[in-house]
Amino acid sequence: MGPARVEAIESELDRILEKRAAEGRGADRIEELWKDSTRLHSERRRRENGAAWYDFHERMRETHSRLAEEHEEAAARFLENANGMEKR
Repeated sequence: MGPARVEAIESELDRILEKRAAEGRGADRIEELWKDSTRLHSERRRRENGAAWYDFHERMRETHSRLAEEHEEAAARFLENANGMEKR
């Protein structure tokens, strides 16, 4: 094998290695973009879930407030009835 042939083979190997390195950088960039996309999606889901939990707890607060009022009224009625019975 002559020196020209060796030089051509080395040149081809260099080209192949450079191409693979460039593809690797492209793959790294794709992975970075995927990670960014995943992070943004996760952040959006966290915000949406937080808002849903806030709404849930707000509805529970309203429900329990109404129940507390109903029980206060019922207790007052029982107290009035008990006081009315004592006067008889």
